[in-house]
Amino acid sequence: MTTFANRVIGAARLDSRIYEEVEADRQATLQAVVVVLFASVAGGVGLLGLESSAPALVLARVAGSLLGWLSWATLTYLIGTHFLSEPQTRADVGELLRTLAFASTPGLFRILGVVPHVGLTIYAVVSMWMLVAMIVAVRQALDYRHTWRAIAVCVVGWVLSLAIAAVIGNAFAAVVS
Repeated sequence: MTTFANRVIGAARLDSRIYEEVEADRQATLQAVVVVLFASVAGGVGLLGLESSAPALVLARVAGSLLGWLSWATLTYLIGTHFLSEPQTRADVGELLRTLAFASTPGLFRILGVVPHVGLTIYAVVSMWMLVAMIVAVRQALDYRHTWRAIAVCVVGWVLSLAIAAVIGNAFAAVVS
């Protein structure tokens, strides 16, 4: 067993052993929740350089980041265990959510999105890093033999969650205006 800090660092380094460890450790659920919450706050704060920094808007961005992760994780679970599973794929929701939560570890760096002139670039690079971490997490949690299957699951889940976010965003934009 490693410490929480070692798990966070290992997850950010894309260490597959950490993802296996977190998958198996039911006691890591609280740690996983902490990682997702902190990454969501970092994601919301990292967008402060955009249009407005009103507290309500920052809170909405944090909530949006958290909901985005939740929709991506849910879709990943459904796609990975029901539509693109392999014969050896065995995972319960808790196992997959713990690994996916630790895959959001690079998202802690999205707070650097506030850096003038380069913030949005940093934010985008970190978001791609999160996608790669998610691929590692899915491959380990779902016991896939090939990384390509994990890539397909993550990319399809990502695209669908972005589509859902766009629909929700448009619905709220209509209400606000």
